[in-house]
Amino acid sequence: MLTRIDHIGIACFDLDRTVEFYRATYGFEVFHTEVNEEQGVREAMLRINGTDDGGASYIQLLEPVTEESTVAKWLAKNGEGVHHIAFGTADVDGDAQAIGDKGVRVLYDEPRRGSMGSRITFLHPKDCHGVLTELVTSAPADEQH
Repeated sequence: MLTRIDHIGIACFDLDRTVEFYRATYGFEVFHTEVNEEQGVREAMLRINGTDDGGASYIQLLEPVTEESTVAKWLAKNGEGVHHIAFGTADVDGDAQAIGDKGVRVLYDEPRRGSMGSRITFLHPKDCHGVLTELVTSAPADEQH
């Protein structure tokens, strides 16, 4: 069962400048940064708040590190802005299967590694009213990196 909005992914051209905007404008601080080579992005997770299920909600800022990444292609077509919404779940495998059984296309056959050691998959935006949707199972707090 989906338990929370895990994060909102925002594509940007300049991660450092965008982080500074969120810090100066809203007071959000960087909780985690990493380069995800598999997805071709450099990212910063800005923690917004904790949640009842022990997780948290974030703004995820994404800057492409290769022109071939899906985020780079998305930026070239759409410019900066909201890229996707992610829902937290304790069981990304089970929820992806259940949602797929309802006719929604799941983009990965098996969940992949996401931010901070999480496991993720995506749902096709054409099946989700135009919204690229991510399902996320967070790594245990002591394993987040």
